[in-house]
Amino acid sequence: MKRLLFALAFCAGVAVAQDTSPQTIFVHGDVLTGSHLREPDASATPKRVTAVAVTNSTIVAVGTDAEVLRLKGPRTEVVDLNGAFVMPGFNDAHTHMAQAGLQRLTVNLDGVRSLGEMLDRIKAYATTVPPGGWVVGGGWDHTLWPTKTLPTRQDLDAVTGGHPAVFTRTDGHIAVANSAALLAAGISSATIDPGGGKIDKDASGTPTGIVRETPAVGLVMRRIPPPTTEVRQKALEVAIVDALVHGVTSVQDNSDWDDWLMLESMEHTDRLKLRVSEWMPFDTPLEVLASRRVSHPADDPLLHLGMLKAYMDGSLGSRTAALADTYADDPNNYGLPRYMQTKLNTMATERAAAGFQLGFHAIGDEANSMALNAFDAAEQVATPANGKALPRDPDAEIVTERMASIRPSDLRFRIEHAQVLLPEDFERFHSLGVIASMQPSHLLTDMSWAGARLGPERSKYAYAWRSMLDHHVTLAFGTDYPVEPISPFRGLYAAVTRKNEAGTMTFHPEQKISIEEAIFAYTQGSAFAEFRDERKGRLEPGYLADMVVLDRDVTKVKPEEILATKVLRTVVQGKTVFSTR
Repeated sequence: MKRLLFALAFCAGVAVAQDTSPQTIFVHGDVLTGSHLREPDASATPKRVTAVAVTNSTIVAVGTDAEVLRLKGPRTEVVDLNGAFVMPGFNDAHTHMAQAGLQRLTVNLDGVRSLGEMLDRIKAYATTVPPGGWVVGGGWDHTLWPTKTLPTRQDLDAVTGGHPAVFTRTDGHIAVANSAALLAAGISSATIDPGGGKIDKDASGTPTGIVRETPAVGLVMRRIPPPTTEVRQKALEVAIVDALVHGVTSVQDNSDWDDWLMLESMEHTDRLKLRVSEWMPFDTPLEVLASRRVSHPADDPLLHLGMLKAYMDGSLGSRTAALADTYADDPNNYGLPRYMQTKLNTMATERAAAGFQLGFHAIGDEANSMALNAFDAAEQVATPANGKALPRDPDAEIVTERMASIRPSDLRFRIEHAQVLLPEDFERFHSLGVIASMQPSHLLTDMSWAGARLGPERSKYAYAWRSMLDHHVTLAFGTDYPVEPISPFRGLYAAVTRKNEAGTMTFHPEQKISIEEAIFAYTQGSAFAEFRDERKGRLEPGYLADMVVLDRDVTKVKPEEILATKVLRTVVQGKTVFSTR
């Protein structure tokens, strides 16, 4: 009892808090608090409790039902969890929320099993578009089709009725455009590939309709009228609901600045029910980044600006990931690196010195090596994004001595995906304190062809979660939504089994991890990656009251049963934002 009251007083910060009753008490639960998932852990909070008390969006007490109910006041709401399993809310460390919502509002090609099915969906949607309007959408994945052949502009021309049309692949790294869209973009046989991008052409030199990576895809995309305010809001609302339904209480997101402004508007009108850390583009001029950073409170627990996102390369599925050696199934192709190392180092150093957290998309082993090289350079001048500036000699180009209290891990630089590494780079992740922000559910989609792309030797170091942990690298898990569904249970299953969803294929099982390690990566690891580990990822006094109630204890069921897990209730800020009852 004394411990519970002390926690309440400490959390509120004033002595009178001992006389304040919790607003809500959740009882009769089987609550995994998040403490002691990874040892050593000095927390006094038990690993399992049955009750949680909440005041002002913050957990003020945990313990047995009897202990916590002693704090109940006349206005305290008591929520009976009926013995269900409860755990900290999932924190998806990598999403594209606006893209996910827009995909659902346009031609949603997620899961199409053939070119014919793709074209049928496009044809049906095109009949609803006014004359001259664009037909857009995304989510297709040709590796799921019997032919595994990329679509062409001619395929689209047959079903788009003269409308300009373009559709992104599920990974967002290539798109297929019809003839009208190519014409609008000024793409012809004479068009030269932009740096870091590629326009596919047939034997006669005529564009096929496939454009690869942002520099080339952007030639088409910039011709599309931007979504209206109403559509932008609806897209975000659709994606947020999808997250909450699947037990995700926080996302770390890569959407446009206009989407960020819409999220701000939603917060100001009490319509934002999901915690969001929004990234900014690394290539944005430094003065613009600085002005945007101060435009919103950095300590806002619901919505804040986070890291700077840069793309080192593309994706394995599109064969645009940058590899140190050629693709095993495409012997003339090394992928598409997006930066020269010298320029990347210079930009990274400038932004790190200004106190920005850096997060680099890197899929291939060459891309990961480039990112680590840039982080090595940037760490000489970096200021932690949540800390004080380092002392430096104004006459020196770089810091020559690092304060003993500043460690590389304090900077929390991140590599997004980190799918394929050179063997020596696991130790570089550790020594540079780099977070591996990975999406285990990618393996469910990729394992049917990843071995063919990489060959047997490189495959040993692909999707290598066990090796990361063995090298003491912090893992932060997510989904890359909508590239993969936002359900965290697919990720947990992939992490602990390394099997496809049917259970018929396994990819290097020596790289699987335990369920507790996977949960840690999906909660506390993700919170660490956004400088929120002292407020998120645990259910104990002083932490934000974000939790999820499930229909099974995912730490105890057979691994294959994790896939069928259903969310019964999602709680954000101590309030139920989704419930099946």
